Amino acid sequence: MALMVLDPTEERRLKDEREASGADRYDEVWEGVYMMAPLANNEHQFLQARLTRALQDALGPTGPDLVQAGANVSDREDGWAHNYRCPDVVVVLPGSGARDCGTHWCGGPDFCAEIISPGDRSRDKLDFYADIAVREVLLVDRDPWALELYRLTDGGLELVGRSDVAASNVLTSTVVPVSFSLTAGASRPQIEVRHHDGVQRWIV
Repeated sequence: MALMVLDPTEERRLKDEREASGADRYDEVWEGVYMMAPLANNEHQFLQARLTRALQDALGPTGPDLVQAGANVSDREDGWAHNYRCPDVVVVLPGSGARDCGTHWCGGPDFCAEIISPGDRSRDKLDFYADIAVREVLLVDRDPWALELYRLTDGGLELVGRSDVAASNVLTSTVVPVSFSLTAGASRPQIEVRHHDGVQRWIV
Protein backbone atom coordinates (compact mmCIF):
# COMPACT_ATOMS: atom_id res chain seq x y z
CA MET A 1 0.00 0.00 0.00
CA ALA A 2 1.40 3.40 -1.00
CA LEU A 3 1.19 6.36 1.39
CA MET A 4 1.18 10.01 0.32
CA VAL A 5 2.07 12.46 3.09
CA LEU A 6 0.82 15.99 2.40
CA ASP A 7 1.51 17.48 5.84
CA PRO A 8 4.99 19.11 5.73
CA THR A 9 5.44 18.69 9.50
CA GLU A 10 4.66 14.98 9.34
CA GLU A 11 6.89 14.60 6.29
CA ARG A 12 9.83 16.15 8.16
CA ARG A 13 9.17 13.98 11.20
CA LEU A 14 9.16 10.79 9.15
CA LYS A 15 12.36 11.73 7.33
CA ASP A 16 14.09 12.68 10.59
CA GLU A 17 13.07 9.39 12.20
CA ARG A 18 14.36 7.37 9.25
CA GLU A 19 17.63 9.31 9.18
CA ALA A 20 18.18 8.87 12.92
CA SER A 21 17.58 5.10 12.74
CA GLY A 22 19.52 4.56 9.52
CA ALA A 23 16.37 3.30 7.78
CA ASP A 24 16.81 5.91 5.03
CA ARG A 25 19.93 4.24 3.64
CA TYR A 26 18.07 2.99 0.56
CA ASP A 27 15.58 5.86 0.23
CA GLU A 28 15.56 7.69 -3.09
CA VAL A 29 14.08 10.77 -4.74
CA TRP A 30 12.44 10.38 -8.13
CA GLU A 31 12.06 13.83 -9.72
CA GLY A 32 11.23 15.42 -6.39
CA VAL A 33 9.11 12.54 -5.04
CA TYR A 34 10.62 11.01 -1.91
CA MET A 35 10.57 7.19 -2.15
CA MET A 36 10.84 5.28 1.13
CA ALA A 37 12.36 1.94 0.21
CA PRO A 38 11.45 -1.27 2.04
CA LEU A 39 13.92 -2.14 4.78
CA ALA A 40 16.65 -4.45 3.53
CA ASN A 41 16.41 -7.72 5.45
CA ASN A 42 19.40 -9.86 6.44
CA GLU A 43 19.27 -11.91 3.25
CA HIS A 44 19.26 -8.75 1.13
CA GLN A 45 22.30 -7.36 2.92
CA PHE A 46 24.11 -10.71 2.72
CA LEU A 47 23.55 -10.89 -1.04
CA GLN A 48 24.68 -7.29 -1.47
CA ALA A 49 27.91 -7.85 0.48
CA ARG A 50 28.79 -11.14 -1.21
CA LEU A 51 28.02 -9.88 -4.73
CA THR A 52 30.11 -6.76 -4.12
CA ARG A 53 33.00 -8.92 -2.87
CA ALA A 54 32.79 -11.30 -5.85
CA LEU A 55 32.90 -8.44 -8.35
CA GLN A 56 35.78 -6.75 -6.51
CA ASP A 57 37.74 -10.02 -6.51
CA ALA A 58 37.00 -10.58 -10.20
CA LEU A 59 38.18 -7.09 -11.15
CA GLY A 60 41.18 -7.23 -8.83
CA PRO A 61 41.38 -5.74 -5.33
CA THR A 62 44.14 -3.26 -6.19
CA GLY A 63 43.13 -2.22 -9.69
CA PRO A 64 41.64 1.07 -10.88
CA ASP A 65 38.12 -0.37 -11.03
CA LEU A 66 35.74 0.80 -8.31
CA VAL A 67 33.09 -1.45 -6.77
CA GLN A 68 30.65 -0.09 -4.18
CA ALA A 69 27.96 -1.70 -2.07
CA GLY A 70 25.39 1.00 -2.77
CA ALA A 71 25.86 4.56 -4.01
CA ASN A 72 23.82 7.62 -4.95
CA VAL A 73 23.42 7.86 -8.73
CA SER A 74 21.92 10.95 -10.38
CA ASP A 75 21.47 12.54 -13.78
CA ARG A 76 22.85 15.90 -12.62
CA GLU A 77 25.79 17.40 -10.74
CA ASP A 78 23.94 20.26 -9.04
CA GLY A 79 20.63 19.70 -7.33
CA TRP A 80 21.22 15.97 -7.55
CA ALA A 81 19.14 15.26 -4.42
CA HIS A 82 16.03 16.12 -6.49
CA ASN A 83 16.51 12.98 -8.62
CA TYR A 84 18.65 10.00 -7.67
CA ARG A 85 18.62 6.23 -7.26
CA CYS A 86 20.60 3.91 -4.98
CA PRO A 87 21.50 0.64 -6.70
CA ASP A 88 22.69 -2.13 -4.37
CA VAL A 89 25.98 -2.67 -6.23
CA VAL A 90 27.80 -0.17 -8.43
CA VAL A 91 30.82 -0.76 -10.67
CA VAL A 92 32.71 2.15 -12.24
CA LEU A 93 35.48 1.25 -14.68
CA PRO A 94 38.32 3.45 -16.00
CA GLY A 95 37.03 5.78 -18.70
CA SER A 96 33.46 5.55 -17.43
CA GLY A 97 31.00 8.31 -18.22
CA ALA A 98 30.08 8.48 -14.52
CA ARG A 99 31.65 11.46 -12.72
CA ASP A 100 32.53 11.28 -9.04
CA CYS A 101 30.86 14.26 -7.37
CA GLY A 102 31.74 13.18 -3.85
CA THR A 103 28.15 12.88 -2.68
CA HIS A 104 27.04 10.92 -5.75
CA TRP A 105 27.85 9.70 -9.22
CA CYS A 106 26.60 11.90 -12.04
CA GLY A 107 25.86 9.77 -15.07
CA GLY A 108 25.71 6.04 -15.34
CA PRO A 109 28.12 3.62 -13.72
CA ASP A 110 29.17 0.80 -16.04
CA PHE A 111 27.35 -1.93 -14.10
CA CYS A 112 24.64 -1.89 -11.43
CA ALA A 113 22.84 -4.62 -9.50
CA GLU A 114 19.44 -4.34 -7.85
CA ILE A 115 18.29 -6.87 -5.23
CA ILE A 116 14.51 -6.82 -5.28
CA SER A 117 12.58 -6.58 -2.00
CA PRO A 118 8.79 -6.98 -1.63
CA GLY A 119 7.02 -3.79 -2.67
CA ASP A 120 10.03 -2.03 -4.16
CA ARG A 121 10.18 -0.65 -7.70
CA SER A 122 13.51 -1.93 -8.99
CA ARG A 123 12.18 -2.63 -12.48
CA ASP A 124 10.76 0.90 -12.64
CA LYS A 125 14.33 2.20 -12.36
CA LEU A 126 15.43 0.68 -15.67
CA ASP A 127 14.35 3.68 -17.76
CA PHE A 128 16.31 6.01 -15.47
CA TYR A 129 19.38 3.78 -15.69
CA ALA A 130 19.07 3.71 -19.48
CA ASP A 131 18.77 7.50 -19.62
CA ILE A 132 22.05 7.94 -17.70
CA ALA A 133 23.75 5.22 -19.81
CA VAL A 134 24.29 2.41 -17.30
CA ARG A 135 25.72 -0.28 -19.59
CA GLU A 136 24.38 -3.34 -17.75
CA VAL A 137 21.95 -4.00 -14.90
CA LEU A 138 21.57 -7.28 -12.99
CA LEU A 139 18.23 -7.79 -11.24
CA VAL A 140 18.15 -10.34 -8.41
CA ASP A 141 14.55 -11.35 -7.78
CA ARG A 142 13.67 -13.45 -4.73
CA ASP A 143 9.94 -14.03 -5.23
CA PRO A 144 10.25 -16.25 -7.18
CA TRP A 145 14.01 -16.54 -7.37
CA ALA A 146 15.47 -15.45 -10.72
CA LEU A 147 18.29 -13.41 -12.23
CA GLU A 148 17.75 -11.02 -15.13
CA LEU A 149 20.56 -9.31 -17.03
CA TYR A 150 19.79 -6.13 -18.99
CA ARG A 151 22.15 -4.48 -21.50
CA LEU A 152 22.06 -0.95 -22.92
CA THR A 153 21.08 -0.68 -26.58
CA ASP A 154 19.81 2.14 -28.76
CA GLY A 155 16.34 1.25 -27.54
CA GLY A 156 17.20 1.35 -23.84
CA LEU A 157 18.06 -1.43 -21.41
CA GLU A 158 16.93 -4.67 -22.98
CA LEU A 159 16.71 -8.10 -21.38
CA VAL A 160 19.68 -10.27 -22.37
CA GLY A 161 18.61 -13.38 -20.49
CA ARG A 162 17.02 -14.90 -17.42
CA SER A 163 18.28 -17.60 -15.08
CA ASP A 164 16.27 -19.54 -12.52
CA VAL A 165 16.55 -22.90 -10.81
CA ALA A 166 14.44 -24.65 -13.43
CA ALA A 167 16.48 -23.15 -16.29
CA SER A 168 19.90 -22.30 -14.91
CA ASN A 169 20.97 -20.28 -17.92
CA VAL A 170 24.37 -18.61 -17.84
CA LEU A 171 24.17 -14.82 -18.18
CA THR A 172 27.48 -13.57 -19.52
CA SER A 173 28.38 -9.95 -18.87
CA THR A 174 30.22 -7.93 -21.50
CA VAL A 175 31.03 -5.19 -18.98
CA VAL A 176 32.50 -7.04 -15.99
CA PRO A 177 34.59 -10.21 -16.50
CA VAL A 178 32.06 -12.65 -15.05
CA SER A 179 28.92 -14.63 -15.79
CA PHE A 180 25.96 -15.21 -13.48
CA SER A 181 23.63 -18.17 -13.04
CA LEU A 182 21.12 -19.31 -10.44
CA THR A 183 21.56 -22.79 -9.01
CA ALA A 184 19.77 -24.86 -6.36
CA GLY A 185 20.99 -24.57 -2.77
CA ALA A 186 20.29 -26.21 0.57
CA SER A 187 18.17 -23.41 2.08
CA ARG A 188 17.70 -21.06 -0.91
CA PRO A 189 18.86 -20.75 -4.51
CA GLN A 190 22.44 -19.54 -4.92
CA ILE A 191 24.01 -17.12 -7.37
CA GLU A 192 27.04 -18.63 -9.06
CA VAL A 193 29.51 -16.04 -10.31
CA ARG A 194 32.21 -17.35 -12.66
CA HIS A 195 35.21 -15.43 -13.97
CA HIS A 196 35.77 -15.42 -17.71
CA ASP A 197 39.16 -17.06 -17.01
CA GLY A 198 37.29 -20.32 -16.33
CA VAL A 199 39.05 -20.78 -13.00
CA GLN A 200 37.73 -18.37 -10.42
CA ARG A 201 34.25 -18.97 -9.00
CA TRP A 202 32.14 -17.43 -6.22
CA ILE A 203 28.90 -18.58 -4.61
CA VAL A 204 26.65 -15.78 -3.41
